[in-house]
Amino acid sequence: MTPVPVFDIAALHAYYATGGSVESVIDRVYARIAEVADPGIFLHLADPATLKAEATALGAFDPAAKPLWGIPFAVKDNIDVAGMPTTAACPDYARVPAADATVVALLKDAGALVVGKTNLDQFATGLVGVRTPYPVPVNAIDPALVPGGSSSGSAVATAQGIVSFALGTDTAGSGRVPAGLNNIVGLKPTFGALSCTGVLPACRTLDCVSIFALTTDDAYRVFAAAARPDPADAYSRDIAVGALAAPAALAIGVPAPADRRFFGDDAMAAGFGATLDRLRTLGHRIVELPFADFYRVADLLYEGAWVAERYAAVRDFFDSHVDSFHPVTRRIYAGAKALSAADAFDGFYALKDLKRRIEPLIASVDLLCVPTAPRHFTRSELNAEPIRENSRLGTYTNFVNLLDLCGIAVPTGRRVDGRPMSVTLLAAASRDGLTAGLADLLHRNSGLAPGAAGWQQPAGKPDGIDLVVVGAHLRGMPLNRQLVDLGATFVEATRTSASYRLYELSGQSPAKPGLRRVASGSGVGIEVEVWRLAPAAFGVFVDNVPPPLAIGNVELEDGRTAKGFLTEPIALDGARDISDFGGWRAFIAGRD
Repeated sequence: MTPVPVFDIAALHAYYATGGSVESVIDRVYARIAEVADPGIFLHLADPATLKAEATALGAFDPAAKPLWGIPFAVKDNIDVAGMPTTAACPDYARVPAADATVVALLKDAGALVVGKTNLDQFATGLVGVRTPYPVPVNAIDPALVPGGSSSGSAVATAQGIVSFALGTDTAGSGRVPAGLNNIVGLKPTFGALSCTGVLPACRTLDCVSIFALTTDDAYRVFAAAARPDPADAYSRDIAVGALAAPAALAIGVPAPADRRFFGDDAMAAGFGATLDRLRTLGHRIVELPFADFYRVADLLYEGAWVAERYAAVRDFFDSHVDSFHPVTRRIYAGAKALSAADAFDGFYALKDLKRRIEPLIASVDLLCVPTAPRHFTRSELNAEPIRENSRLGTYTNFVNLLDLCGIAVPTGRRVDGRPMSVTLLAAASRDGLTAGLADLLHRNSGLAPGAAGWQQPAGKPDGIDLVVVGAHLRGMPLNRQLVDLGATFVEATRTSASYRLYELSGQSPAKPGLRRVASGSGVGIEVEVWRLAPAAFGVFVDNVPPPLAIGNVELEDGRTAKGFLTEPIALDGARDISDFGGWRAFIAGRD
């Protein structure tokens, strides 16, 4: 029998396509639950026999009709699943809904299978993952760390390889912080893109259903299956789901060095710096922005209007069952009872003024990159300072929903102490495809194994041909538009192996260089860029390459070989050798 593969969607679908059974996958889910042996992850589990019956009801494997056919997932326990209790981590609140939340129904219609309901910070209030009367989920990477909240169980279930993906919710960062702390992807979509019908509100004007997954590609597939306007949800929006593609040459806004907050965590600061260096290597421009006003927006979330909104969501239950609340949650909600409508309006006015000041900063770049969390906190540190450390975890997340940004947390490597490094990419509403495209590139480029189950990251999709460009087709050069118009995506800036010479060709308009392979020991490494084209687009491009240029095999400095521009020998008669410049861009700059 073919062994059950890793749980990314492409691998499971390949398994099913070659005769693998969904029953075997379900058996593996429950075996993995037993192996992990963490009683804090799930608050309710589906009966395996019932789940297998639901799988049988899907019919024959058909990923075209059901793009998530046979994919196991988990649901945060403030989102309704028909027949399973919804508790919001408060046993006295428990009820059993008759209908699925809209987002759950859409994912089931796409063929996905609900394994169970996951633990959370009670009533989705917290970023730490420990504010629950049930056992606390164990951080999948380092048991000494908090798991992150409020979607703690969903993040840990995904990171531990129990499910392919899980739903969370995100008001202040609950779909991003636990992803960052557990080495997985956390997609916080544009507000309203995923319906909140059947989701217990925290702050209804800010709440988003979020997606945890092992890879960006998986998170985006789930997003595409569930992003539908919902007439039953007054806050629903019709957000187009664009293609997931690696973007080229972006201006990326980051907190100015003086405004970066890490609260003494030097390893996080170094990890963030290394990620920015990697973005530069990938060809993007880092733009340092003042961040004081972003932090002022973040402070508003737990003041005035939005604390009162949390209380309003469960007011009747809180007033009659105050002792049912976790002590920290009870303190937060009780404080909201003293707020007035005037306090709420003060918050609205302050936010409007801050938005006016921040919007030009957001508009000045293509997207933002921030640390997912400013530092890692241990459970013992949190016990000593439960409110302060929770607030600090939201440093780079609390402002996002208030500013109507979409975002995605993505692992970028390991810190020097071995703990997870994650950044969050943010952009204006409806630009989910842009942030996810860059996240996918960053994650694949890291080579990092996702989660904690020891699985390797899936190989890149074989849907493009890499092309090495050396001159007029570089970013910012006169012919780069030919690539962009064919839908090419930038992959990386790199160098050839030390086996090439570069020449300035004569009689070319616009000016072009010629790259020529030479005998070992007589060449140098030349700066180049790698772009990826769909096969059909590659064919169109090659057909239009004029002599004396040609397309051949180019060896890169890491030993890889890709198709790229070379020059016919006859064109080098009288050509100037410019190899000492190290690349065409440096030559042009020196010439000008």
